[in-house]
Amino acid sequence: MAKRKRLTPPRGDYLAGEPVTDAGSTPSLETKALFPTYPQGVAPKMRSPSPPIAHVASDAATSAALAEVTAELHSARAEGRMVQSLHLDQIESSYLVRDRLVADDEDMAALRASLSARGQQTPIEVVSTEQGGYGLISGWRRLTALTQLYKETGDAHFSTVLALVRRPVDAADAYVAMVEENEIRVGLSYFERARIVSRAVEEGVYIDTKSALNGLFGNGSRAKRSKIKSFLPVVEQLGPYLSYPAGIGERLGLALSQKLQADEAFKSDVVEALNKLGSVPTLEAEQDILAAALETPKAPKIAKQAGGKREELSPGLWLERSAKTITIGGTELTPEVEKRIRAALNL
Repeated sequence: MAKRKRLTPPRGDYLAGEPVTDAGSTPSLETKALFPTYPQGVAPKMRSPSPPIAHVASDAATSAALAEVTAELHSARAEGRMVQSLHLDQIESSYLVRDRLVADDEDMAALRASLSARGQQTPIEVVSTEQGGYGLISGWRRLTALTQLYKETGDAHFSTVLALVRRPVDAADAYVAMVEENEIRVGLSYFERARIVSRAVEEGVYIDTKSALNGLFGNGSRAKRSKIKSFLPVVEQLGPYLSYPAGIGERLGLALSQKLQADEAFKSDVVEALNKLGSVPTLEAEQDILAAALETPKAPKIAKQAGGKREELSPGLWLERSAKTITIGGTELTPEVEKRIRAALNL
């Protein structure tokens, strides 16, 4: 009877390092090739078999998770929810007309100290510009403080700023974001609020003052918007001549507004008095001038005669003549000047 051939390869003693064959036989080269040897006492790492479908499902789940994370990152970047580190040189701080005119030195010193000790805790808000940079929406104080620190220390740690890249719907949306950020963190003066309303209308962001007030300060009370509106004459008529407009308090500003609207000559009287202070007045001196102008009694207003002409006799003193009358007036028409006029006329 013919001997049956063995269908399975002989066992290998993996732990011993040599394949085991029938007694007294020598392993063939083919057998050694099928069963590689390992060092004495070292067993090979055996991989438990798994169905191919398990690997496919695992790879698909990993790919899906990666795609989800990638999509979320793109979405966060597009929607302005991703905080990015931008170099200071990339940001245009004058992209919008700023609502804040000045920053208190003490507050800025405290902010710089905080940034030095703890780093930037809250990102600023910017918008991408067509030039490839970024325009500042909100966070002017943080950006300014970091810029000052970088100039003072040269530390590269202060050369970048954390920012959220927003996509405002329009210019009005960007202005609202700027105003609300300042209203929440450090309140603006009424002059600064009125100024940004006026400038927003000038820039064409809003069609009129009412729209600007409701758009920029819609979350405020009606009384607050009314006070801001009252400051507009002060902004528009006296703003260019004031050195410390943000220092005007609510009571003084409202009084100035009423006077400007009631007396057409009041603006010129105030401007003339301010010009006498010099180019660099102090806050106290400027406010003293404004308060004094409000307290100065005005001479009764005389109807201007047809054909009357006014000429300046000296700074603050004018003369107006018509066919039958001569009128002398001005801020320098003091009781002493009146006395001299009466003496000259033997009155």
